Amino acid sequence: MSNHNAPILLETRAIITISGPDRRSFLQGLVTGNVEKIAEDAMIYAALLTPQGKYLHDFFISAAGGKLWLDCERDRRADLLRRLMMYKLRAQVEIADGLADYIILATADKIETAVISCPDPRHSGLGYRTILPAKAAIPGCQTEDAYDHLRLGLGLPDGSRDFRIDGTLILEGNMAELNGVDFDKGCYVGQEVTARMKYRASLKKRLLPVTVTGPLPPPTTIITTDSGKKIGDIRSGQGAMAIGYFRLADMVFGHSYACGDAMVSPWRPDWLKDLIG
Repeated sequence: MSNHNAPILLETRAIITISGPDRRSFLQGLVTGNVEKIAEDAMIYAALLTPQGKYLHDFFISAAGGKLWLDCERDRRADLLRRLMMYKLRAQVEIADGLADYIILATADKIETAVISCPDPRHSGLGYRTILPAKAAIPGCQTEDAYDHLRLGLGLPDGSRDFRIDGTLILEGNMAELNGVDFDKGCYVGQEVTARMKYRASLKKRLLPVTVTGPLPPPTTIITTDSGKKIGDIRSGQGAMAIGYFRLADMVFGHSYACGDAMVSPWRPDWLKDLIG
């Protein structure tokens, strides 16, 4: 991390806690990750999908103090809370909004005094995700721009800024490569479509990092080939780095494509081994 490894305050994130005797089995039947395997003071990356396998929310789940902790998008937590309550039915769980009670940091090292401080399960270059009480004093924090610089440099998408809600299939968003899907855990919402895409190698589109030459295009700006054919669009970005959504049949790594007043060139990050499946 930049700035001598100073912590980054993730102000766009919030905490939801789930407690009660059924907390693991409740989430296990909903999300893409294996909740039953989360050790105390460990963390997984996972998503909640539509029955058609489309993205709704992604989050980090950790276990500590008899609770499960969901690190989610702050501005969309009300929708996530609503959906969790809808699925609750007779499960013996208590679902609580922890917005006012906790803060989330990206830290270079483990913070031993934190509620939770675990390696980011997506990529070792992201360091630790750390949950602290809201009243904790953390001097010298960097802003979230520093986190964007870090994750874009690794080629990683960022929630609903890059995924289309009820639109993007999670394998298009690289969640398998980034440890967000357990293909051996059994049923969850959207599991059939997700498994079918993996085993039939039917992935035709994908979120990929791009290098931007020229002014950063605003999100949803169309990406076109030399002949003017639309092959995708731009998503989140900062400076000369961004995430693009591409039709794979029409894209070549290292080639430059028009996007607004700029050119974008997709590149293969270190975690992406194969474009199929």
